[in-house]
Amino acid sequence: MMDYVTNTGSWRVTAYVESPILLFLRWYQHPTEDELRSLAGKQQKTKSKKDRRNNGHIDYKPLTIPKDIDLQLETKCITEVDTLALHYFPEFQWLVDFTVAATVVYLITELYYTVAQPSGEMNISVVWCLLVLAFVIKTLFSLTAFYFKLEEGGERSLCITFAFFFFVKAMAILIVTENYLEFGLETGFANFSESATHFLENQGLESQGPISKLTFKLILALLCSLIGAFLTFPGLRLAQMHLDALNLTTAKVTQTLLHINFLAPLIMVLLWVKPITKDYILNPTLGKESVPLMTEETYDTLRLWTILLLCVLRLAMMRHHLQAYLSLAQKGVEQMKKEAGRISTVDLQKMVARIFYYLCVIALQYVAPLVMLLHTTLLLKTLGGHSWGVYPEEDFPCPLDSDPAMVAAPTAAPGPEVEAHLSVALGGLRTVFTPLLFRGLLSFFTWWIAACLFSTSIFGLFYHQYLMAA
Repeated sequence: MMDYVTNTGSWRVTAYVESPILLFLRWYQHPTEDELRSLAGKQQKTKSKKDRRNNGHIDYKPLTIPKDIDLQLETKCITEVDTLALHYFPEFQWLVDFTVAATVVYLITELYYTVAQPSGEMNISVVWCLLVLAFVIKTLFSLTAFYFKLEEGGERSLCITFAFFFFVKAMAILIVTENYLEFGLETGFANFSESATHFLENQGLESQGPISKLTFKLILALLCSLIGAFLTFPGLRLAQMHLDALNLTTAKVTQTLLHINFLAPLIMVLLWVKPITKDYILNPTLGKESVPLMTEETYDTLRLWTILLLCVLRLAMMRHHLQAYLSLAQKGVEQMKKEAGRISTVDLQKMVARIFYYLCVIALQYVAPLVMLLHTTLLLKTLGGHSWGVYPEEDFPCPLDSDPAMVAAPTAAPGPEVEAHLSVALGGLRTVFTPLLFRGLLSFFTWWIAACLFSTSIFGLFYHQYLMAA
């Protein structure tokens, strides 16, 4: 068993960096065979009558101990050396480091645009956010593929079932009128089709539009199904950690924050439900009259800040959830003591060591959806033409109400002919992919990520609270 524990890290990484998210968590160490022998009251034997000889080699039967043995696991703080044995530790460390770097670049870029107010420059933070999303999707795909390789347990069937469920759910959501779900997809797609038609006409091509609305929504539904499949197991795991974290803490403030953290995706979902939130916040009814409290731009800004604050809360509650996961080792031992029969020492050691070995897998399932939601929101602010100020300026960095026919043919920059054509083409593409389109798409995907997390976590809560108890 010691080989099982130590050899797993020998091929994973040869160098490591400090991971403050994992450090100082307490993990349960698996008992050694000598400790189990001592607790069972057995002396170590050099040779037994039940040993079997095969081709001159002696095969020893594995030592078994009673399940109701008086075993108390020892705890230890996680150090840098301990992380070498963790499965998916390099992926977790890379995602955390790159996300922090990309977020710092975004903050510096936002500060630069606020102070200098440049015009016509490419916002480099968009590229960093897109790279973060690409790495997150790759990580979630790797974790989902890991579950697909398991032959037993039903993980593959569960993932496929949720993928079909989210596909049907996405198709139903996409036909809901914007009087109820206010994403701006219809307006963004209409603007995209009109701008693309004018752009193609200026290039001497006749077209009725690059894509039909049905095809557009079908592609969105397929992407939503894929995202839902990736977020299935993170949501189910979050539900279990939420219940365990509530059982471990007695502080009322911490329990309240844990409840808010669990309901955070629902709060994000309701921010786009127009009859429930936006209509009542923008024009609340006071007596017989409706008094407007804020503009739509201010509401969009408050919505962005609400999502960011909820993301910060989820990050702050991460240590409580990971510690609750590590406590599953002691919980499994206590459950074993209630059972009758015997268990081999190797199986007992594996049961305890497996919890710590997969810590980074659980950490990725917690962090990856959070990073995806955070950077989709940052892209929504930048590409959608929103502002961080509660009272935004009248002029947006990107024109939202420009006429495509007027801006589809920008003036070519002086210089060589190739550079002039390239400048015209890039200027035309800017008029096709407008902030209206990005605002609709990114609002929808931000809402969808939150909806998937809430749906899977609610199902996980029902499963662990009622089905497992039954």
